[in-house]
Amino acid sequence: MDIIIREAVETDLPAILSLYAQLGQDDGSVLSIDEAGHIFARMKAYPDYRIFVALLNSRVVGTFAILIMANIAHMGAPSAILEDVVVEEGLRGQGVGKRMMDFANALCRAKGCYKMAFSSNRNREAAHRFYESLGYAKHGYSFYITYDLKGKRHAQR
Repeated sequence: MDIIIREAVETDLPAILSLYAQLGQDDGSVLSIDEAGHIFARMKAYPDYRIFVALLNSRVVGTFAILIMANIAHMGAPSAILEDVVVEEGLRGQGVGKRMMDFANALCRAKGCYKMAFSSNRNREAAHRFYESLGYAKHGYSFYITYDLKGKRHAQR
């Protein structure tokens, strides 16, 4: 399977949003193309914050985002956060996700990152097995608070 990974462009947004909908997050709702376009433009204004797509026969079949952050600690080595990793449902387990993770790791190494961190919904057990098969280990505890659209905090359990 010949998978090509490249930085996303605005015309990829419909396919990216379709992939996000497959995860069933936010009750399967996704942004409108216009809303996504505005946010995509803002993301591109950040240094080292990009969305990537995986292509199979010129068709978007996977996506992920990486934010590489400057860091005063760790002797100035940057760190990376990987977000929104999705592979088209029918292609999971066929090497697309591995290719995306290999690309993300190579990018982080090239940027001099000391680590790449990501989180995964605790219910996505197949994804956890996938990450573990690639050598990733669970590390420490993850704490967070989510906010609804009105700004009210909700601690996650």
